[in-house]
Formats: sequence, structure tokens, C-alpha cells
Amino acid sequence: MDPALNPYVPGAGTRPPVIAGRDDLVTTATLALRRARGGLHGKSFIAVGLRGVGKTVVLNKVQELAEDDKYHVIFVEAHDDASLPKLLIPQLRTALLRMSSSAAARELAHRGLRVLRSFAKSLNVKVGDIEVGLDFGEEIGLADSGDITNDLPELLQVVGQAAKARGTALAIMIDELQYLSATELSALVMAVHRVSQRGLPIVVLGAGLPQLLAKMGDSKSYAERLFDFPRVEALSDADATTAITEPARRQGVLFTEGAVNEIIRVTKGYPYFLQEWGFVSWNIARGDQITQDDVERARPEAIRRLDESFFRMRLERMTPTERKYIAAMASLGPGPHLSGDIAKAYGAKVSTVAPLRSSLIAKGMIWSPAYGSTDFTVPLFDDFIRREFPSRQAFD
Repeated sequence: MDPALNPYVPGAGTRPPVIAGRDDLVTTATLALRRARGGLHGKSFIAVGLRGVGKTVVLNKVQELAEDDKYHVIFVEAHDDASLPKLLIPQLRTALLRMSSSAAARELAHRGLRVLRSFAKSLNVKVGDIEVGLDFGEEIGLADSGDITNDLPELLQVVGQAAKARGTALAIMIDELQYLSATELSALVMAVHRVSQRGLPIVVLGAGLPQLLAKMGDSKSYAERLFDFPRVEALSDADATTAITEPARRQGVLFTEGAVNEIIRVTKGYPYFLQEWGFVSWNIARGDQITQDDVERARPEAIRRLDESFFRMRLERMTPTERKYIAAMASLGPGPHLSGDIAKAYGAKVSTVAPLRSSLIAKGMIWSPAYGSTDFTVPLFDDFIRREFPSRQAFD
């Protein structure tokens, strides 16, 4: 079939042609925003799940719906090279400037810009050449202590007051939340607590890897009362079928039942992998039907593309000793695995490899589903490692 008409769009965070199985998440997020703008409590939520399950896609969809409904939206992606204040300051500045266009909110928005400048100055945050306060000066004594756990709640309170005066709600969307430090997470939880107590129209919608649950619990005991933590997992067979067949059906192309079953079998229903297999199967097929034979012929190319675009980039972030650790882990088969078993396969004591395990958790490569156990954050990563390192002799 014509590759130019291929409807499948594999890619990190790229919106698929059909967002299947995620309606509840989108509805929950948009309802929270509607309630917040109406002066009612809109509960924040953080979606947690492995790589490739569509967490970012959900956030992007909610952002689009919110902007269409005239909400103010901040969208940032956390990473280990930037602090939370550095990510938020430019976006909050833009939101406050937009709020200041309303006469009803102008004074509060200008106050927010002054507080934002004090916040940035006290934390010694420089964001390019942005002068966050413009000509509004500073607000002495508010959000300027240099302690983010004290200052972020005060800052968001002022921003929330401006949003309330403007008659809107502010959605703060943060992807890859697991990269925030414990102090930053604690500050975020405290800020949500502050605006919730005061009935201000700010909702935090986030996404992160499963280890985020433990980090949030450690940051503040009341985090679970402020946030919902929906788990985003592989699609059910029914939703996976919709995700793979509906884009093709819209162009008059059908999948045979055998083709669908084979794609679900090899992808295990993970959305990213579904898109990759659909993409390659479409390009291989001839005529207006995609068969099981087409899917099987697509296998080498689909795996090659996944290895290059999805798996290997994560392997390249690891040190040689970290690679040895995950090779030992993958040699045990599908996880999770006990830390002692991984250490034995590695050829060292648990205490010796504990720093490697901690480093890989910090990088978002592995996580602990239960005390003393370890699993990959990337679905089917063990298969890739065994393909990449068919023999572990290279590590010895």
C-alpha cells in the first residue's frame, strides 16, 4: 500500500490516529479543570505507567482540549538537567501576562509577575535572557525565602488568585515527574495543598514512571489525598484491536483476524509497539487487506525499528557496568526479579551492585514493584537486551 497514506505514527509522545482505551483518563482530567474553573475542587492526578503506554499522549490530548476551552495551560517535561523552577518560570510568566490582558485580573496578574521575579531571584534561577518581572519590580517578603518548599506554594497561590479573577483555570502539566528531586516533589505537593485549601483554580496533571508512587509517598504523607494516581497499562485486547484496525478501516483497508491476533501477541498491547507494527505491516501489505502473513513478514523490520528508535537510545545512556547489570537481569527472563538473583547472575554480592541498581532507578531504566524486586520500566526490554548481547562473555 502507499506509504504516503500510512496512518500509523510511531514515535515518543506522538498522537496516534486513534487514542483507544484512554477515554476515562481524558474525561477525568477535563472534568477536574471544569470543576476548578467553576470554583469547585478539581482533584489533580498523576498517571503512572511504563514507557510506551501513552501517558504523554493523554497529557497532549488534555492540553489540546483545555486550550480549545480557553484554559491557561503550562506543559513542561522534567529531566535531570533542569530544576522545576527553571522549567516553570518562563511558562508562568507567559500565563500571567495573558491573564493581565483582562481588566478584572490585571492588578493580581501584575502582582504575580512581581512575585515570580522574587521567586526566580531568591532561587538564583536564570532562564536565558528573560526578565521575568518586566517593569513590575519585586514583591518583597513573598516567595523570596530561597526555600522552594515555602516559596512555590506562595507563588502558585498568587497565580491562582489571578486565574480566579480572570474567570479561568490553570492546568500545570508535568511529564516525566520521576526526574524531580524529593525536595521539588515535596514543594509541588505542598503547593497543590495550598491552592486546594483556598479553592483556587489550579490543577496539576502529571505523568511518570511507576517508581514515582514511592517518591510521592516519601515527599508528603498527604499526597495520596491530593492526587489520584491512575495506572496506565497495556491496552486490553479489545482496545488494542481498535487501535490497530480503526486507522486502516478509515482508509478502506481491513486487517484479517489472524493479523490482528498476531500483532497483539507480539506487542502485548503496548500502544507504542502497536503503532510500529501497524506502520510496517501497512508498508509491506499489497491490496486492501493486511493478513497474518504480512504481519509475520513485517517482523524483522518492526523489530529493527523498535531497537533503533525505542530501545537502543536507552541503552546508550548507561555506563558499561550498568549494561552488565541489565544484561544479568535480562538473562533471567521476564521480570520482576529478586535483587539477590540479579546479583548472583551479575557475579557479585547484593551490597556490591546496590549502587548500580540505584543509579539505574534514578535514570528511569528499572524500578522496584515490591521490596527487594526489580523490573524494567520499558516493556519487552529484556528481549532487546538478549538480542543485543546474545552472549554475556563480553562483560567478563
